[in-house]
Amino acid sequence: MKTCSESRSAGRYDLNGATMGTRYRVLFYSFDAPDLEALAEQLNMAVTRVDQQMSNWRPDSELMRFNDLQPGIWMTLPAELLWVLHTAIQVGVESAGAFDIAVGDLVGAWGFGPTGRPADDGQRDALRRQPRASAMTALEFDFGGGRVRKRHPVHLDLSGIAKGFGVDQLARCLEDRGIHDYLVSIDGEFRARGGKPGDQPWTVAIERPEAGVRTALGALQMGDGGLATSGDYRHFHEHEGKRYAHTMDPRRAAPLDNGIASVSVLAPTCMLADAWATALMVLGPTLGPAVAREQGLSALFLLREDAGLRQLWVEAGRF
Repeated sequence: MKTCSESRSAGRYDLNGATMGTRYRVLFYSFDAPDLEALAEQLNMAVTRVDQQMSNWRPDSELMRFNDLQPGIWMTLPAELLWVLHTAIQVGVESAGAFDIAVGDLVGAWGFGPTGRPADDGQRDALRRQPRASAMTALEFDFGGGRVRKRHPVHLDLSGIAKGFGVDQLARCLEDRGIHDYLVSIDGEFRARGGKPGDQPWTVAIERPEAGVRTALGALQMGDGGLATSGDYRHFHEHEGKRYAHTMDPRRAAPLDNGIASVSVLAPTCMLADAWATALMVLGPTLGPAVAREQGLSALFLLREDAGLRQLWVEAGRF
């Protein structure tokens, strides 16, 4: 099979579409002219399926139906959702609870849920004081039967992992059609394989963590794998003169506030990069880099300090 490095005659193709309140983009090279109409339909079906299963904004999604169930009731789930939940639990264990999808009540209480209306201070204080069950302790899996149930009442939120999984599903569509030189993305989260003609690697921009503008801080060359960024500058609320970002710290039952502006993570899949970007944000500027090294992850930490923005690069040697 030819690769892009063998010839400059490979065609360049660029497809995009709407998904998850934003847009996806699929850029690839192929020596054989693909059926673009059929591919576009397959891509749209893939991301639509992820949204229908995992959205917190669709009351009829599989996730929201599961959230509405009482503890002890089994629910059969699609294989994709089951896999995402299982991966979320694994990252939760490996990050000592820094990544926890059982924060849906907190997301809503701080105004980042579908209603956009935050709870009052008293309700948020009550959430911080009450004992909380993590997804690790609350979920019970029956993999043979494709089922999950809750041991404790929790409300799951997959915003820290579902988009990355959606990117991986776009890549799977290309792989299924024998396309192996591509860069796919959903709103700044990427999955890459191969490269451009002439042995040129895929290059993506790392955003400067500034609210209201989208400018590049630098560029990163990608090998085969995923890249995701979690930050405090895209989705936030102002409350009594203080900015609160959408990322929740499950240990404090409150929005994250530790001086990290963003974390960008390279991982074998975009789903893992997405989850670990959130986990490393929560772990903070000291423990986060140490855990990234332990997990064999390459990561860029952007830290807000009095002197300005400081960059901390963790190179795991895997990419």
